[in-house]
Amino acid sequence: MAFKIEGLLERIGLNSRTPRLGIAFSGGGAKGFTHIGAMMAFETFGMKPDIVSGVSAGSIACTLYAAGLSPNDMMACFEEYDSFGAFAEVTLPKSGFFKMDRFAKLLDSWLPVKNLEELTIPTVVCATDIDAGKSVGWSKGEIVPRVIASCSIPIIFHPVRINGVNYVDGGVLRNLPAWAIRKHCRILYGLNCAPLDRDYHYKGSLLDITMRTYSLMSKSNTLQDLELCDYVVRSPGTRFGTFDLSALREAVRVGYDATCRVIEEALEKPNRKKN
Repeated sequence: MAFKIEGLLERIGLNSRTPRLGIAFSGGGAKGFTHIGAMMAFETFGMKPDIVSGVSAGSIACTLYAAGLSPNDMMACFEEYDSFGAFAEVTLPKSGFFKMDRFAKLLDSWLPVKNLEELTIPTVVCATDIDAGKSVGWSKGEIVPRVIASCSIPIIFHPVRINGVNYVDGGVLRNLPAWAIRKHCRILYGLNCAPLDRDYHYKGSLLDITMRTYSLMSKSNTLQDLELCDYVVRSPGTRFGTFDLSALREAVRVGYDATCRVIEEALEKPNRKKN
């Protein structure tokens, strides 16, 4: 597997004697609302990450948080929207059924800064270079197009072209981006918000087949990154649909509870790996 990190993490300045906390945020569509609850839990325990990475929905959560938005601020961004149509619109299906211009404008309005290197927490947004067939991680450059690229599930959304290269959802190859920051932190938590739904019932639509295939693929490609984490939070979000925005507060609660349990266990047994 080939990887590329575009942009050096100049601001990290890792001191090997100083424990540093990293958090990797997985993809998962609307299940990513559990990430908001996870960050509430970290704040409850007085823990703040020194570096974060994200894929797809995780890239949205980590960039908003790294920009200085509180978990409550993040909830407020989404609470006034209850349908997928607020973020995406149907387009002629040449390279995808939907485009995310609406969401790109919203994300730009929520963020107080334009570039990754301006975020208050060093952040790596991960996507898939579909031309070269490899994972990439950006730590500098414009935030919005990189996050949109990280969220662009193939067939569902159009690929995003950045500097002449076509990018799609980072979850195609690595849905939990622990690989992007493992060497830059002493303690790494992985937030896995997309467990496989084993009660799935075949519906026969093209969209349903595409999303089920993507779920199976992203589930299998998280295994190696789970091994890289010191602790893993598995939020049981299978009852939340990928594009269902109506269960925001319930998802936040699920994420909060799941993360509190893992942190409590980690504090009780700090040398025990939780994956």
